[in-house]
Amino acid sequence: MAYALDTYATVRELTEAGVETRAAEAIVTAIARADSGLATKQDLDALEGKIEAKVEAMIAKAVNRVLLAQLAIAGLLFAAIRLFT
Repeated sequence: MAYALDTYATVRELTEAGVETRAAEAIVTAIARADSGLATKQDLDALEGKIEAKVEAMIAKAVNRVLLAQLAIAGLLFAAIRLFT
């Protein structure tokens, strides 16, 4: 839940403002239900950390592939030079 909702106090405030009790209870239930699916700052911070770790791993993998390709090209050039000299 993104924030703590005092359902009893909210129902009481709505009924004191003239809303019928059953309607106030339904409104508060709907608010609580909708709020339960929201992400908190802690949720977003944790997700950010996971995404950063995955991006760093992907960058490291790409760098390794580029270095291996360069090494393979250098090996092929060396072999070609040895073959034709």
